[in-house]
Amino acid sequence: MPGAEGLDEILEMTLRNGADLRSVNRYRGTALIPASEHGYLATVRRLIEAGVDVNHINTPRWTALHEAIVYGDGSERYRQVVTALLDAGADPSIRDGAGRTALDNAQRRGQTAIVSILRGHP
Repeated sequence: MPGAEGLDEILEMTLRNGADLRSVNRYRGTALIPASEHGYLATVRRLIEAGVDVNHINTPRWTALHEAIVYGDGSERYRQVVTALLDAGADPSIRDGAGRTALDNAQRRGQTAIVSILRGHP
């Protein structure tokens, strides 16, 4: 999954040649989930633009939004990923396997800027 690794040139080539946007990895997650986990903003935006489901839930019961928060460090690039996901329709009320929302996870991890983004997003 080139999108999962931030390999944008390869991602573009696969998208031009009919990539399956519902293709999943060993955790049953689309490329958008690990791209969000790693904070690959350009890749996240391109996958969203291509039509990858922003609310897809993988086997650990996380969405791309959950992974950007749980694995991210709250830095600017993760704030931009979270914002891009929310702008694309990511549902912050989806609960993970532990019953936590994206806001719950951001609060638990002390990501105050992401908490503000989540609270302030329409």
